[in-house]
Amino acid sequence: MNFDPPLREVTLLRRYKRFLADVRLPDGGEITVHCPNTGSMKNCVLPGEEQAALISDSGNPKRKYRHTLEAVRVAHGHWAGVNTGRTNALVAEALRAGRIEGLSPEDGVEREVTFAESRFDLALGERAAPHTFIEVKNVTLGPAPGEPDSGAIRFPDSVTERGQKHLRTLMSAADEGHRAVLFFCVQHGGARSAGPADDVDPLYGQLLRQAARRGVEILAWRTRMSRGEFVLDAPVPVVLP
Repeated sequence: MNFDPPLREVTLLRRYKRFLADVRLPDGGEITVHCPNTGSMKNCVLPGEEQAALISDSGNPKRKYRHTLEAVRVAHGHWAGVNTGRTNALVAEALRAGRIEGLSPEDGVEREVTFAESRFDLALGERAAPHTFIEVKNVTLGPAPGEPDSGAIRFPDSVTERGQKHLRTLMSAADEGHRAVLFFCVQHGGARSAGPADDVDPLYGQLLRQAARRGVEILAWRTRMSRGEFVLDAPVPVVLP
């Protein structure tokens, strides 16, 4: 995923009303930007601290908030990607390029495919007859300031009933003979592993382990982030203690 023009480095002052953030530009001016993230952004936005951040420019002066918050500098100097609208596109791009081992794009890569009562982010095969369902999650919950740089990045950062529902539907798909994949798109530069945040949503962690036992494949890839591009960089192990 290339950015043209490149992302602009600014200072994050605060996030508020869920979808808004105030940032300071290099010239000292301040603007409000769109923050496309429905989660808590725990350990990404650090209350009371000013943080380096990256914003994109839509180039559309008619948009109420022309700029978008893309990433923030978190503990231990890593970037964390907070625009969840990028997540599916990052994974779809890697799939279509044939870079995800074991997930071939030969039969086509579809987005927003319905199964039972859920709509999965991606599927392999024709839309009328997909054979592999893929649910993508943006994973950013790393250590807080003062905690060791363990490299363990976890999901979710708040209780997610929607995520629980997706796990149940992935299990149903696997039970019916489909290939079912949960894909952790780890938008955290310090990632060395991914896993459940049991302290945040213990039910999600229970369902994740149950899904793994019932044949749902769980994959995780780290994202490399810079002002010029975001790209899925390499797989990291999924740890289910």
